[in-house]
Amino acid sequence: MTTTRAAPEHIRVYLLDDHEVVRRGIRELLEAEPDIEIVGESGLAAEATRGIVALQPDVAILDARLPDGSGIDVCRDVLSQVPGVAALILTSYDDDEALFAAIMAGASGYVLKQVRGSRLVEMVRTVASGQSTLDPAVTAKVLDGVRRGRSGGADVHALTGQEQRILDLIAQGLTNRQIGAELFLAEKTVKNYVSSMLAKLGLSSRTQAAVFAVQHPPHPPR
Repeated sequence: MTTTRAAPEHIRVYLLDDHEVVRRGIRELLEAEPDIEIVGESGLAAEATRGIVALQPDVAILDARLPDGSGIDVCRDVLSQVPGVAALILTSYDDDEALFAAIMAGASGYVLKQVRGSRLVEMVRTVASGQSTLDPAVTAKVLDGVRRGRSGGADVHALTGQEQRILDLIAQGLTNRQIGAELFLAEKTVKNYVSSMLAKLGLSSRTQAAVFAVQHPPHPPR
């Protein structure tokens, strides 16, 4: 459950976007506000994850698509270490699956880059106070659509015990690297398992696999 609290008097923001011009524009927009400060910025996912964990800002604005990953992965990784950070996913694409992935990763908001500047400022203040900017009706619609449409014909019993364990960890929001650490496997080995698992289930993405896992509770490994 989202906890509402008073927004901090001074809101510290970390900014992740691989386009320097976009970062500069957002930084100038936010720093024109007396209660908002940009405490760090990056154009790469790995660098941003380290920076956000170290700086622990109130809000992280994360570009959904990056050269070395995605803001959704950064959101998941950061919140597993610093749960108090509020994440806003910034994207150029109005995509239901990406929205679902953002929800699963724990994001507090999902923002199109076409957003008006005043609205972005408002959203930063909203999530800093512990609220979500995700419309509950839209969220429910997206989740329902993904649940209804994406797992027909898939058979969990086709999976090996190791593939089932990996599926369960994907549903918990872990990245391939984190799954590898959990199961003492190389990241490349995990990727191979994920590819095999998706093929057996007739699925095409980790998001669909996460939904499938929710619909099909764990069974004893074969």
